[in-house]
Amino acid sequence: MSVSTGTRGETVPTVPPGNPAVDTADVSALLERGRTLSTPVLRAAVDRLASPMDTVAAYHFGWIDAQGNPADGDGGKAVRPALALLSAEAAGAAPEIGIPGAVAVELVHNFSLLHDDLMDGDEQRRHRDTVWKVHGPAQAILVGDALFALANEILLELGTVEAGRATRRLTTASRKLIDGQAQDISYEHRERVTVEECLEMEGNKTGALLACAVSIGAVLGGADERTADKLEEYGYHLGLAFQAVDDLLGIWGDPEATGKQTWSDLRQRKKSLPVVAALAAGGEASERLGELLAADAKSNDFDTFSEEEFAFRAALIEEAGGREWTSQEARRQHAVAIQALNEVDMPAQVRAQLTALADFVVVRKR
Repeated sequence: MSVSTGTRGETVPTVPPGNPAVDTADVSALLERGRTLSTPVLRAAVDRLASPMDTVAAYHFGWIDAQGNPADGDGGKAVRPALALLSAEAAGAAPEIGIPGAVAVELVHNFSLLHDDLMDGDEQRRHRDTVWKVHGPAQAILVGDALFALANEILLELGTVEAGRATRRLTTASRKLIDGQAQDISYEHRERVTVEECLEMEGNKTGALLACAVSIGAVLGGADERTADKLEEYGYHLGLAFQAVDDLLGIWGDPEATGKQTWSDLRQRKKSLPVVAALAAGGEASERLGELLAADAKSNDFDTFSEEEFAFRAALIEEAGGREWTSQEARRQHAVAIQALNEVDMPAQVRAQLTALADFVVVRKR
């Protein structure tokens, strides 16, 4: 994947080599199927929560507005539910078999979003105020915890051997996700983070749950461990590609598309891939960026920086090669994911759909 610059602040990814076009209609249909089949079960799970947690969760998912009125908010891309349903089909089962897995993964994902928004101080998600901003930090923590518990409950209620296997994969992925968030926070306070450390963190924070999503449906459908492991490998590297694109959008993304502030990752001092790659590159721009970040670590004036200051830092990252390296890394991880997929015996249509979803992940704008 290469990345060109469109309007100010916007990242415009281009299609990966070997894929002349991503069929957005087909991908949209897959995402909509995952959302349509999983949402009723997801709503039923949220309805189990005690008041006011049920209302707070409904706000987070975009089902109601801040005043409690029904809303048709942006509930996210629904990539994980789509993957879970396709995962079941990859194992030769009906897509509906993957619904409990889709819901469980979506609950864990949203648990992490609620907590991450609070820890990162993010005030906007999906073009709306975040839960902690509207309902307070305590509710963000409690609802996140409740969604995490519900995820395991949904799976274990199935009472099958396959459900037990699926739950083990989900709990392992959840622990890795939490490891990744802890690493991410600790890196904000370090002057230097290696590219290897950043990839490990992002593999935990993003790759682990996507890996689980694309194996959990297959496990529920009775797939053997090798098949599940290979699908998980595909999902892990897809997650790294996803996060690399997310890192590009976190600096150069269009706020109208991403729903976040301009230069959002720079405002949070995140050691994302473009930043660490730029620092590792050497050269004048890299050294200047390193000096600025070292000064930031000793300063309390970071919150007073102007838009021009953030734009200057973004330009340094690009000049040092961090933007281009990250776009190339997204392409590399995409290729590794497809190679793992090619080692799984599955219906041709399912393989094509998983490939299309992988392409979508690396060409998205939000």
